[in-house]
Amino acid sequence: MSDQNNDNLEDKEGSLNESIPVTGMYKEWFLDYASYVILERAVPAIEDGLKPVQRRILHAMKEMDDGRFNKVANIIGQSMQYHPHGDQSIGDAIVNLGQKELLIETQGNWGDIRTGDGAAASRYIEARLSKFALEVVFNPQTTEWQLSYDGRKKEPVTLPVKFPLLLAQGVEGIAVGLSTKILPHNFIELIQGSIQILQGERPYLLPDFPTGGLADFTEYNEGQRGGRVKVRARIEEGDNKTLLIKDIPFATTTNSLIESIIKANDKGKIKIKKVVDNTAKNVEIQIQLAPGQSPDMTIDALYAFTDCEVSISPNACVIIQDKPVFLSVNDILQYNTKQTKELLKKELEIRKAELMEKLLFSSLEKIFIENRIYRDIEECETWDAVIQTIDKGLDPFKPSFYRDITTEDIVRLTEIKIKRISKFDAFKADELMRRLEEELKEVNYNLKHLTTYAIKYYENLLSKYGKGRERKTEIRTFDQIEATVVAANNAKLYVNRTDGFVGYGLKKDEFVCDCSDLDDIIVIRRDGKCIVSRIQEKGFVGKDILHVAVFRKGDERMVYNLIYLDGESGRAMVKRFQVLAVTRDREYELTKGTKGSKVLYLTANANGEAEIVTVYLTQGAKARVKVFDFDFSTIEIKGRGAGGNILTRYPIRKIQLKMEGVSTLGGLDIYFDRSVGRLNTDQRGVLIGNFLGEDRIVVFYKNGEYELTTFELTNRYEAQNVLLIEKFDAQKVISAIYYDGISKTYFVKRFLIETSTINKKFNFISDHKQSYLKLVSTEKQPQVKAKLQKGKEQEENEYDLDMLIDVKGWKSVGNKFSSHQILEIELIQPKKVEKSEKEEGDSEASGDVDDSLEIGSTIDLKINKDDEDQLGLF
Repeated sequence: MSDQNNDNLEDKEGSLNESIPVTGMYKEWFLDYASYVILERAVPAIEDGLKPVQRRILHAMKEMDDGRFNKVANIIGQSMQYHPHGDQSIGDAIVNLGQKELLIETQGNWGDIRTGDGAAASRYIEARLSKFALEVVFNPQTTEWQLSYDGRKKEPVTLPVKFPLLLAQGVEGIAVGLSTKILPHNFIELIQGSIQILQGERPYLLPDFPTGGLADFTEYNEGQRGGRVKVRARIEEGDNKTLLIKDIPFATTTNSLIESIIKANDKGKIKIKKVVDNTAKNVEIQIQLAPGQSPDMTIDALYAFTDCEVSISPNACVIIQDKPVFLSVNDILQYNTKQTKELLKKELEIRKAELMEKLLFSSLEKIFIENRIYRDIEECETWDAVIQTIDKGLDPFKPSFYRDITTEDIVRLTEIKIKRISKFDAFKADELMRRLEEELKEVNYNLKHLTTYAIKYYENLLSKYGKGRERKTEIRTFDQIEATVVAANNAKLYVNRTDGFVGYGLKKDEFVCDCSDLDDIIVIRRDGKCIVSRIQEKGFVGKDILHVAVFRKGDERMVYNLIYLDGESGRAMVKRFQVLAVTRDREYELTKGTKGSKVLYLTANANGEAEIVTVYLTQGAKARVKVFDFDFSTIEIKGRGAGGNILTRYPIRKIQLKMEGVSTLGGLDIYFDRSVGRLNTDQRGVLIGNFLGEDRIVVFYKNGEYELTTFELTNRYEAQNVLLIEKFDAQKVISAIYYDGISKTYFVKRFLIETSTINKKFNFISDHKQSYLKLVSTEKQPQVKAKLQKGKEQEENEYDLDMLIDVKGWKSVGNKFSSHQILEIELIQPKKVEKSEKEEGDSEASGDVDDSLEIGSTIDLKINKDDEDQLGLF
């Protein structure tokens, strides 16, 4: 006994002496933990698109399913037989599944993904599997099973889902060193995409969010890593003082959105008076603007500074054969479609085997009864003799069976009741066998044409469950919003010219302008140095400041007129220049940079104006003319580094402004980009026209409204509702055809726009909710082509609208276009008539300009060598 104790002590001492490094333990255990989290908690399997907890919940609900609702608390308890985690995690997963409204039908308060409200306690809410889930998710015959965590139950390895469930629901999960984020896609589009794959085509899949909104999928990259989706709230103008948010971006709530708006307002990025949440059945957040705030600018600011626009980075990662794999959504859909086809094949094969077995036994039963084999066993004294007698009676018919007859088959024949034998109807038996043979024939046909069968399966799903699942998210292309342009003026810019300080904290010094704390400022000093810097509370930029203002990068309309003294030659130089792009806090020379150079005269002109100045030379100057005028419009606009032209070789006493100038840049060519509904000067979209200061744009909308706007690039237009947008000409007659919702017919009217209010919409058709504007034109002689139903015949005619009706007031009803039913109506585009050389010359001489042509290129007035010499005479 003592020897045994000594041996135990030696073993213990040996085990204590064998030390295990902590780093090794950490590496081994951490890898095990990371693998567990990835495979068992965070990342879904590609086969059914479910995480383990979701799969176990659905399996538990299928076991409980009796067609009635079950308390969620009971479902949680049932699921805990399979899921080795707490009831809280299971309850949250059930609520998440229920809110997606696809696999689970809900009853009670299940919360609201729009507002962020949570669901009621599990004892108060109920759920059951949806009909869709029962049809596409479960099939015990095609399910692969495994033991549950405690070995007491069986659970599915994966469910045999015959639908791209992963892409329909979307998923998000964070594991150890790995994450997945698959965005939800549209139910109908997924089915259509699967059909396209079966037809040999490649689908184009884009996400669809349950919260609706607007989304730009330009950089979606099929949901792979590195892609990006921009999602915006749908914001409408209630009136000039109110904005309405109708949809919110995915992954936000009305509460979080309102908090971001209030935060942006507190920081001064936007200026609003009040935010009211009127969300009930539909989302509606009302934003009341502060006095003097532009609705269009505020909408842009909301997108720039609040959660009204969010950026989502997808990352499609799934488990394939116990390994995380990164795929595109198209690859996932192809995998699911192929899997669905294989599952349908397996189900058909199982059904085929069942039908053949039914046919076999029906045949055996008929032979057993009609040939009275059951009477041959009356004299048998043992069970073995009974089996042998029946087997011998079936021998003549065995060659017609598709397999050998087994003892089990014979035993089933002996179990037929006497009552069934006595009432056996050969006709009914033949009818049953005929139906089984027809079904077997159909199954064989489907197996041979499996692709066609799979397409019909998807089409059946679409017809049964597709109603009400149309796309909610509108696909758009967003324009890039410059934060510095749309930020509200939340600061004031001050300058101390003598000491060289600028900023928004110098409240005792000279006020310059209102600005934003995001702005850059440009400073030009008397020594001819230019610097651009980010605005701050108080910043030193150099003494003797001549000009300070907010700097707009790339502003080609801002032109600086400068006269400076060159310190080396003693000449006065003149130049016009732009400052388009610079490096912050770097000093740039506007003179030649020689010692003693200084600025004599400087103006900043927001629209390229060129003034006339009077130059006074000193009394001691040797020039004959000591006072002369100079017109800045006579020199060309160049870059900031240009040396300029010689104004005079003699010393200057002073320079005075003689006459304010006009713009030398000509008008702006304004384009309308329909894809984003914005104006631009970058030649994107359709040219609207060439615009000067007081010019206006007229917009006609499909709902029968028109609106006059400025040509500010910050204007917003709902492109899908715009029927016509062009430069406004008060003399142009508007020709319009609209559908009247009251009389259910088309009306034609011609009128002049008599209103002048900017940014206010006026309705010029009937105000019935079914009324809409069919077409509108400002051509002098507009023509339309209409197809009419006259009795049983159809007739197509062309009409001159100016011949149908005279010009009347814009509020007039107009005339009925036709007494017959109008099937189609469209505007005939006018043919462009080429002008002769003489006509073109006359047109140029008279100053007429065709707005439909691309015009307005800048005309540079260059100075030749002789001009420079003449300027240098003074």
